Amino acid sequence: MIPPRHSITCILPPEILERVILHGSDEQRARALRTLARDTTLRSVRAQNAILRAQGGRSLNPHVAEGGTPVRTIFDCDHTEDPARARIVRNEGDGQPTGDAAVDEAYDGLGATYQLYWDVYERDSIDDDGLPLKGYVHYGDGYDNAFWDGQEMIFGDGDGQLFNRFTIAVDIVGHELTHGVTEDEAQLVYFRQSGALNESISDVFGSLVKQYALAQKADEADWLIGAGLIAGAPQQALRSMKAPGTAYDHPTLGKDRQPAHMDDYVQTTSDNGGVHTNSGIPNHAFYLAATNLGGSAWENAGRIWYEALRDPRLRPTAMFRTFARTTLRAAQRLGYAAISEEYKAVREAWAEVGLAV
Repeated sequence: MIPPRHSITCILPPEILERVILHGSDEQRARALRTLARDTTLRSVRAQNAILRAQGGRSLNPHVAEGGTPVRTIFDCDHTEDPARARIVRNEGDGQPTGDAAVDEAYDGLGATYQLYWDVYERDSIDDDGLPLKGYVHYGDGYDNAFWDGQEMIFGDGDGQLFNRFTIAVDIVGHELTHGVTEDEAQLVYFRQSGALNESISDVFGSLVKQYALAQKADEADWLIGAGLIAGAPQQALRSMKAPGTAYDHPTLGKDRQPAHMDDYVQTTSDNGGVHTNSGIPNHAFYLAATNLGGSAWENAGRIWYEALRDPRLRPTAMFRTFARTTLRAAQRLGYAAISEEYKAVREAWAEVGLAV
């Protein structure tokens, strides 16, 4: 079996949709089936976009602004499944919000993600070459997902019964756009541990987007991914970096199965080898490093993780332990000696999740 390099990266794990098919109402099952079918089709779209992007250079779109300024366009799909028919509803610099929550949340989320990467890491958009950011909202009829397809962000409105609109959480936007950053830098294969690393890196920077936007210190953050997304359960989320396995417990969606330690690593053939499940292990390592260091997580642990992602020695098939070693190399490149607080916090965080290096 050839591992998928450009599999579609949806925020909602397929196993949750599969549980809806097993335990939901007739209407919920029908919507989940349609969502899974769309996701399968969109995998080929994302793969094609990745090939076109590679053939055309770093960006399919011209750099039309100076670094430090995002270029955002929001499109309304009007509940169709064809983004080509969508109409522009908000452009960069439009003064006032439109009043459409999905439109305005998508616009703000794209901007918040751009600002974290530019302000903290001096990265000019997803490709570091000023890639314009496009968001498509109101995709499909009750579509239960959001994803980055290699060129743009697409958001479903949710079904209103199990899931709210997928623009509701800024960390979801940051998560999905970070898949584009990972694709540009490390090309982590979306399968087993390398795929779980791919998912984890998106959770890390999705959480940092939220923390940066809210000006939160590491000890002030909730470390949840997708809080507010599950309808009728405002305290639940898709994942918890602080306590993997506790994010949700729902009569239809089931219980969060993420492990926090290698002793509990889940061996499975579903979801590309458990990429959304086992990402809890490196997620928790980042949480431990960031909270042990304190202060702003984007400045200490976040900078180390970003430098590790950009390490040219990081191979597309990297395992968890390889990435752990890469973060320690990154810490040293940033000037943190082996006796430094930063280096020790990173090493101890990985050891605490069962990955001593």
